[in-house]
Amino acid sequence: MERSNFLVAAFLAITLGTAAAAERISVKHIQLPKHGFMVARSEAGKIIARFEFSQVVQGDEVTMRLTYHFVDGSIDDETTTYRQQGSFRLVRNHHIQKGPFFAKPVDFTVEAATGIATSRTADKNGKIHVENKRMDLPDDLANGFVGTLLLNVPHDTTPFQAGILAPFGGGRLIRILISPEGEQPFHTTEKTLKATVFRIHPELGGIVGVIAPLIGLQPKDVMVWVLESEEPAVVRIVGQLGGYGPVVSSELEGTSFGK
Repeated sequence: MERSNFLVAAFLAITLGTAAAAERISVKHIQLPKHGFMVARSEAGKIIARFEFSQVVQGDEVTMRLTYHFVDGSIDDETTTYRQQGSFRLVRNHHIQKGPFFAKPVDFTVEAATGIATSRTADKNGKIHVENKRMDLPDDLANGFVGTLLLNVPHDTTPFQAGILAPFGGGRLIRILISPEGEQPFHTTEKTLKATVFRIHPELGGIVGVIAPLIGLQPKDVMVWVLESEEPAVVRIVGQLGGYGPVVSSELEGTSFGK
């Protein structure tokens, strides 16, 4: 079975884990307008993309855009709107992946209020096909803003879960387990600072969870470094884009990390 077909089958068979509590994260740090850049490298350390992020705020709604511009012309472009009123709540997410870096293009949108997931695919003649699917979505759905949640939990938080709607088969709900992994210093041009390291683990249940690691198709964990300060920030992300393919390391420009 080819990789893409296996992943679709895998997500069809996922069961929701119960190892940690699912909860909506309370707002401790109000998100403000911002704009920044990261450098994305391959596992060999070669620069493969520039990563730009921007954030605009209207009332209690935040719209965040994260874009990877790859040197081979590929694009990973994700726009997310969420509310920050008491706790965080997804409004909508639109994720596009296209170009030679990705085994299969993605154009996937979820509207949290209506529960409608929309997939856009092109056939071999370039004709666009649109599929809409209505789903019951959990309150803790976190497509596109998991990093924001990590800015609002303590460095010694107990492990917790969140929901992610994966763009397979018109939309498949999975659970991710988020756990703190300790602290690590990192360097800027001016000083040494400290980051909390979080592990994001996709939970595959049932027979898929047993078979996937044996044949090398278990999605790898994502590691996220969060600056510890009164204004926390994501300073590094290491993981696969979209849960498959090569591992990419994205670091805030002007920072360096030890082994």
